[in-house]
Amino acid sequence: MTDLREHIRQLCHEAGACAAGFARTEPVPDGVAALYDAWLAAGRHGSMAYLENYSDIRRDPSMLLEGARTLVSCAFAYASASGSQERSGLFADYAVGADYHDVLRRVLAPVAGFLDGISPGTRICVDTAPLRERFWATRAGVGYIGLNNQLIVPGAGSAVFLAEILWTGEVEPDDSLEERTCCRCGACLRACPQQALDGTGGLDASRCLSYLTIEHRGELPDSLTLPSRIYGCDICRDVCPESRPARPLTVLDDFRPRPEVMALSPDDIRAMTQPDFSRVFKGSAVKRAKLAGLLRNISRHKSST
Repeated sequence: MTDLREHIRQLCHEAGACAAGFARTEPVPDGVAALYDAWLAAGRHGSMAYLENYSDIRRDPSMLLEGARTLVSCAFAYASASGSQERSGLFADYAVGADYHDVLRRVLAPVAGFLDGISPGTRICVDTAPLRERFWATRAGVGYIGLNNQLIVPGAGSAVFLAEILWTGEVEPDDSLEERTCCRCGACLRACPQQALDGTGGLDASRCLSYLTIEHRGELPDSLTLPSRIYGCDICRDVCPESRPARPLTVLDDFRPRPEVMALSPDDIRAMTQPDFSRVFKGSAVKRAKLAGLLRNISRHKSST
C-alpha cells in the first residue's frame, strides 16, 4: 500500500503539483463544522450566499462520490511562486494566467484515470464543489493555515491552487498538519488595508479586497480606494515570511502571465468594451468579475484619485 501511495503521489507531481497528500474520506469534525456555521451566522461571508448551500456535503465529502474512501489533496504553484515572473499592478498573481479550474481538471485527469484502473470511481474537485479544501489539505498533510487564512505549503509557500481527487480505493493517509500554525508574526494583520483578518486565523470576507473586487456585486463602500489591484489582493501573502518558496517550484505553462493581460493599463481598462473584455480574458478567471466589475473597480483605483 505504501508503494502504491508513493506512486500516486509521484503521478501528482508529474502532473505539476508541488505537494500532494492523502486523507481518509470521513465527516468533518463537529468543532470544525461549528466554526464554519458560526462564521456564516455572523455574516462574515458577505453576499456569497452559495457558501450556505449543501451544508451536509461540506460536512461529509463522501456524499460527492458514492463509496469514496480516500481524498487526494494537491497543491499547484502559480505564476509568482518561483519568484522570477513579472507581476501585474492591476491583477492578482493567480489571475494573470489561464483559469485554474479548467487547467487542474485537465492535468489531474490522467491521475484519476490511473486510480480508476485500480478501484473504479473518482471525482476531481476544483473549488466549485462544496468541499472544505483547506481543511482537507491540512488533514492530508499538504499544508497548514496561517493567520491570513491562507494555506501555507511547507517549502512552497502559499501561492498555490488546490485541487482534490475523491477515490473509492484506499491508501494509508498522511500525517495531518491541522495543529500546525504559522509563526504568528502578525505582519498580515498590520498590512491588511481593510482589517479583514481577526488575529485568530479568521476572515471577514465582506472587508477583504479580494471579495470586494471579485465576488461583491453592486457599489463598493463609499470610502474605499483600491491601493493597487483592481482584481484580487496579494498583500497579506506578500508580507508573510512563510509564503515565500524555499525551493525551486514547477509552474505549469498555463499559469504563466499572459502578455495581453500584463500589458493592460488603467486607461486601457477604462476604455474597454465588451468585445475587448471577452477577447483579452478568454479562458481567464477574471471573467468572474465581468466587465462591469472591472469598470466599477477601476473607478476606485488610486490612479483615478
